[in-house]
Formats: sequence, structure tokens, C-alpha cells
Amino acid sequence: MITVNNTIEKAKRPVTVLQFGEGNFLRAFVDQMIDVANEKGLFNGSVQIVKPISFGSVDALNAQDCVYTVMLRGKMDGATFVEKRVITSIAGATDPFADYEAYAAFAQSSELRFLVSNTTEAGIVYDECDDINLTPPKSFPGKLTKLLYERFKFFNGALDRGLIILPVELIEDNGKQLLECCRKLVALWGLPAEFEDWLVRANIFCNTLVDRIVTGFPKDEIDDIEKELGYKDGQLVVGEPFALWVIECSKPDVVAKELPLDKAGMPVIFTDNIVPFRERKVRVLNGAHTSSVLAAYLCGLDYVGDMMKDKSMRAFLNAAVFSEIVPMVPLPESDVKAFADSVMERFENPFIKHSLLAISLNSVSKYKARILPTVLDTYSKTGSLPKYLCFSLAALMAFYSGEKGDGKLVGNRDGAPYNIVDDAPVMEFFAEHKDMEAGEFVTALLKREDFWGEDLTKINGFADAVSGALQSIRDNGMRAAVESL
Repeated sequence: MITVNNTIEKAKRPVTVLQFGEGNFLRAFVDQMIDVANEKGLFNGSVQIVKPISFGSVDALNAQDCVYTVMLRGKMDGATFVEKRVITSIAGATDPFADYEAYAAFAQSSELRFLVSNTTEAGIVYDECDDINLTPPKSFPGKLTKLLYERFKFFNGALDRGLIILPVELIEDNGKQLLECCRKLVALWGLPAEFEDWLVRANIFCNTLVDRIVTGFPKDEIDDIEKELGYKDGQLVVGEPFALWVIECSKPDVVAKELPLDKAGMPVIFTDNIVPFRERKVRVLNGAHTSSVLAAYLCGLDYVGDMMKDKSMRAFLNAAVFSEIVPMVPLPESDVKAFADSVMERFENPFIKHSLLAISLNSVSKYKARILPTVLDTYSKTGSLPKYLCFSLAALMAFYSGEKGDGKLVGNRDGAPYNIVDDAPVMEFFAEHKDMEAGEFVTALLKREDFWGEDLTKINGFADAVSGALQSIRDNGMRAAVESL
């Protein structure tokens, strides 16, 4: 295979970043941003990938000298956007299971400053069966703790030899949780108290929030893409142009100075409080999905792109997001509106087919996390209720009104069946209550404190608003009910 590294010379830079994970997301997100910062002369460092689990291989990446193409495609500022960039920021990829010594040597590196990880949500876990004598330890926190312990010993506990640690796993307080796992392993392994003190004082464990859709290798389009590129690239990665990386720690200015990705024009925010940015993402981006996709599906649409082209659903979505969700996010409204505008462009991305049914999974817990806080805040601050978000709960109830079959719940859209996927208690509730009169059905649902964390019938007018919307859907069909709003 002709590979991309035959067409470009890779600059040699010191390895300043150790990266646990070789997957598509990190390569189209972190490594792409570092590549841009290197090119602009604002950063001078390379990434060394570490394979975090025993199965899989980094051979194909190494065969290309860890040089590959990132293609970002979507909409920006109202126009179709396509950017192709050859990434040269990765020095190499190490397999600690095959060559532990090569991996362990990074504990002694005076150039190493950052550690990035994406080991999935299951990666940041405390494993009481992990063993420091393994080469390497089984878990990611085990590998990290041992590496840092060896670094602590080699540099005699020097406080300036700690690392800035940036986990991007999709769990809340990922840096804090990773540190807690490491501290538990310190106790489990009987490591010195001086090391635990160094672990906490010398290293900066950052909480992060990341956002970019990365679809990976475009196997259905690769022949055409490679013709356009003029070379073959078995490691090419496709993603959307939108990105966001929020980095929270007690010393954001220190991290920002050492990792000036924002100065390179990258969408990176350094802060000491990540909560408002997390709320913005959950309420605006995720809330936009949850408030609209079930109604859109019952209007006969199948993909997010279809919904954005549909006049009625687009009007519904705009009203829900800009009139009801945006004003309740605890950040400057202009910033939240700009973020909401970017969300709309992301939903319009012509290169991504995002199935509405895929988004429909576990919609009850999603409504609780993504929509209900806005409903409650609106009621608390204004004494009224957001009608589009109330309607979205009625749409959920209509979507979930399916029949039991083969241990699952099956809905019906114009004679075509669709699967309803949620926790067993949720599906049991809807199977038992779906044929009730609208008001009784809504009251029964709102009273389920195990679903919502409280009895929602206590919110004056909520049951009436939802039951009125549900009755409209039942009487007139989803599309007519949406248009009546």
C-alpha cells in the first residue's frame, strides 16, 4: 500500500504528550489540535500513543509512521465545509504488553509534560485485583499509578516533574475520578505516603468536557477520497468541523500557558468551573435532540437531517431551543445562543446520517437529565411552563405507547413497527398504562418518583399541559399536533 508518509516529511519534536488510546476520536481531536498548534509555532511537542488494552494492534498506525489524514466535513457559517489535513503530531505508538520497557521508559523522560486518555467510560475504574508487579498492570488507573510511582522515584519526588493529566472519557468529573482510583491503588499497593502527597501536589488532574462527532474510517467512500487525495491512507479519520474541549482545574492559567491550543485558534476553554459548560451541552445539544426526535419520528421522518429540512419540525425545534432552553442556561445568553446556532449547523451536516431511532434509546432518563431541569427552572423563575418542552413529554408518551412482544415494546408508525428501548420498569409502565385516558396516563407517569426523582404532579399546570398535548396527538396525529403549536 502506498501510504501517506511517503508524501510528507514529519518534523522531529520532543515527546511531551503520552496518550492512552489510539482510537479515531483522539486522533481527530487531541492530535489534530496539537498538530495545528505545532504548525503555528505555539507548541513544540509530539504525542506518543500507548495502547491501553491487550487486544487490538497499533501495527497499522506504525506502518504509516503514525502519519494519517483527518477530514473534517459539515456546515460552517451556513456553507458546506470540507478540510483535509495530514497529521504529523504523533511520534510513535507503543504496545506496553509487547514491549513494556519501551513504555516504562517514559517515566524517566524529562520532556514529558502531559498525559491524555480515552479508555472509554469503563476505563476509569478501581480494580482491587490489579497488581503493581504486573508489566503492565491491568487497569488504566493501575498503569498510570505505576508509571507515576516510577517517575516519583526516578526524580526523587521533585514537584516540578509531575504531569498535567487530561482524561477525555465521557464521565462526569473524569479527572477527579481518575485521581481517586489512583489514590485507592496507592493504599491497596501499600505505596509510601510521600508518593501520595506527590501524586496530589505535583500532578494536575483536570476534569474535561469534549465534543466532536468522529465517524471514523469512511469505508464506503474511501476509493473516491483516496483518488482526490492522490495517496492511500488506511488510517484516515473523518469527523465534523465542530469541536469543543473544556478543561477544568484549580490552575487553569498554568495549563493554558503550557498548552496554548486556544491561542492556535482551537476551540479549547480553560476554566476553574466546568459546570456551566456541561449544562450548556446537556441542555442545548442533548436537549435539542431529546425535545424533538420522537415527535419527528412520528411525523414520518427518519434522520436528523430530514428533521432539519422539515418546515414544521424545524419551527418546533427552533422554538424549543431558542425560546425555552437557551434563556435558562447559566452562561451569558449571547454565548449560549452562539452555541445553539452551532448545534443547528451540526444537525444540518449533510455528511452524517444520524438515525432518530438511535437517539430514541432510553428517552425517559434522557428527558429527566436533559429537559426536566429547564422545565423546573422555567417554572421556578417565571411561574409558567415551557409549552414546547411540555409537548415533547407528550410526544415521548405517544412514541412509547407500544405493544409487548418477545420481551420488548414495539411501537407502530403508519403500520410499520419500531422497537422501543428503555429500562425494564419504564417499558412495563408504558405497556400497562398506554391505553388509559390521557389525563390519567399523564398523572400516573408524572407521579413516578423513581423515574423523575420527585412527584411532578406537584408542579402546578404541568399535568394539564402534557395531557392536553397528548390528547391533541391522539386526536389529530403528530404532525397536525406539532403544527397546531
